[in-house]
Amino acid sequence: MEMELDASYQCNRSLSNSKNPSSSSSFRLRSPSLNSLRLRRIFDLFDKNSDNMITMDELGQALGLLGLDAGLSELESMVQSYIEPGNTGLRFEDFETLHRSLNDVFFGLDDENIDEESDLTEAFKVFDEDGDGYISAKELQVVLGKLGLQEGMEIERVEKMISSVDRNHDGRVDFFEFKDMMRSVMIPS
Repeated sequence: MEMELDASYQCNRSLSNSKNPSSSSSFRLRSPSLNSLRLRRIFDLFDKNSDNMITMDELGQALGLLGLDAGLSELESMVQSYIEPGNTGLRFEDFETLHRSLNDVFFGLDDENIDEESDLTEAFKVFDEDGDGYISAKELQVVLGKLGLQEGMEIERVEKMISSVDRNHDGRVDFFEFKDMMRSVMIPS
């Protein structure tokens, strides 16, 4: 686990050491439909064999050409949760979700979003009792029990709660899955 976090940090560091794309007005368009079209073109460029799937090798090659050096293990640790089980790489929908997450991490954090991100991090830590970066069914059951909620009484019910937000089907919830789930239920103030 420590190696996985270190690999993710190294990859984030090597990506963040590149030129800051947010300073370029052409990097992010205000029109979502144009952004989607541009993202589709990027996906198609990365998908060298045109199989509608970007493998780790294809992604590594594309990032290397852009001057963003990330090893295969670094990429896998960052991207694996976006790949659907049984697939060998990212489909366009997965690539789009990954792009939104990276966009939030690198460009989308104004003061309000920083506060929200901080709140979400703190909330995540409440559930991640062992501090391993994941919420397991057992951890969720313990917290629900402490809150006196009936949902925490049956592990099967808790496992269903976990699987409802567990995109990569590893039986636990990572921070990005937690954040997506919380954002879908939070009401903007």
